[in-house]
Amino acid sequence: MRTLRAFTAVGAAALLASAGTATAAPSPPPAPTAQLTDAQVDTAVRHLDSSIAEMMRRTGVPGVSVAVVHDDEVVYLKGFGLRRVGDPAAVNPDTVFQIASLSKPVSSTVAAGVLKEPADFDRHTELPGFALKDPWVTSRVTTADLLSHRSGLPDHAGDLLEDLGYDQAYILDHLRLAPLTPFRSSYAYTNYGFTAAAQALARSRGTTWQKLSADTLFKPAGMTRTSTEFKAFIDAPDHASTHVKNANGTWTPRFVRDPDAQAPAGGVSSTARDMSRWLRLQLSGGTLDGQRIVPADTLARTHLPEIVSQPPASPTGRTGFYGLGWNVGYDDAGRLRLSHSGAFELGANTSVAMLPLEKLGIVVLTNGAPVGLPDAVAADFFDTAEHGKATTDWLALTGALYAGINAEGRSPTDYARPPTGAKPAAADSTYTGTYDNPYYGKATVAATSRGKLTLSLGPEPMVFPLTPYDGDTFSYETTGENAVGRTGVFFSPADRTLRIEHLDADHLGTFTRR
Repeated sequence: MRTLRAFTAVGAAALLASAGTATAAPSPPPAPTAQLTDAQVDTAVRHLDSSIAEMMRRTGVPGVSVAVVHDDEVVYLKGFGLRRVGDPAAVNPDTVFQIASLSKPVSSTVAAGVLKEPADFDRHTELPGFALKDPWVTSRVTTADLLSHRSGLPDHAGDLLEDLGYDQAYILDHLRLAPLTPFRSSYAYTNYGFTAAAQALARSRGTTWQKLSADTLFKPAGMTRTSTEFKAFIDAPDHASTHVKNANGTWTPRFVRDPDAQAPAGGVSSTARDMSRWLRLQLSGGTLDGQRIVPADTLARTHLPEIVSQPPASPTGRTGFYGLGWNVGYDDAGRLRLSHSGAFELGANTSVAMLPLEKLGIVVLTNGAPVGLPDAVAADFFDTAEHGKATTDWLALTGALYAGINAEGRSPTDYARPPTGAKPAAADSTYTGTYDNPYYGKATVAATSRGKLTLSLGPEPMVFPLTPYDGDTFSYETTGENAVGRTGVFFSPADRTLRIEHLDADHLGTFTRR
């Protein structure tokens, strides 16, 4: 008699075979087929005007520009709202937006156009000044590893250095100090790992990333208003200013975001019209207007899963993957779904989504800090195409997701409210001086003429007033793209150190006094 252990070890199919039961080898499931009709797409397109208007009303986002491509035709191309609050100039399909991390699939398209074979993505990345903490990983890391965020670098490694004003060369050089998770078996989204791969490609061709992008993609595809350089964006007469939301619900163009340091990962600016040409190229396997722009096989490689990015949350949930600059997933019908969002907390939010089998894609550009509108417009569009109407409130869902993301990294301590019985700080001389950190550089604590302490960080430097909290603990208000409100500064006079909470997520935030 066979035991339960034997059954579980060899499986039911093997037991049936060994018992002499004749069974045919199962056939693979049929390949997915296109399911959307022209009429269904037309219904979703007709719904876009009202959908966008309603979401703009609910969020107050100042300006939106949208393009839809179906069967190699631009079937929708419109702008809504204002380029800048307080200025009557309206958004149109040729208004230039910063597209933030939507730059990644654009940049991976450039990489696909540069490389000759899909396997070239698996070649070792060599870039002077760039290394990882483990020399073994440094000697093996490839373009694919870095474009798919599986190098082992921690989440958003290097971004805080950018916030402090360090340039690309400094940031890439100091990634060698960041701790690593298991190589090729862990996923963590990293702008500067992605940037290193792209810059290595440009260097191997003896040119800059902007010129490589222009020569490989922008010029051949007729993307005449697209650039990877901040100067091109800010100098464009018809550009959309970035906006942040105020406590009273209004929007203000308060900040300017210069992303040149991470240009391949987040520095592209473009228009809905230009992005519609890019969508057509993507959905046509690298051709545009009858001309081959990008090889079909290298472009197809960018659409393949490289690493699990979102494990299923339940037994019935679907796994999310990351490819080469793309979020890669499969819907209930087995169809490939490609997407990517872009977000600058200082005032931009974008989204692209495609169903290649249906030759259908949408891109949404906005000039407001992320509140979920672009992702919701895209989700609502595809939902309406599938079902004739939206089956859920996508804006409520995506808005809640972004609110959760925005809450991450905030200190659990409310530094605006010192505890009852808080101890007074020691004399200023206990804290003042210059402190060193191999990753973040120099920090200077100084006393002002008004009896306050300041903390200076970064190459310029940036100066932050310190507010006493409890004894040797102070706080300051963070700024920049990754600001998280007030953060703690913990002095240890006996150890001659200070630790900055906001900079210490990867245990790199301790400075030692000279």
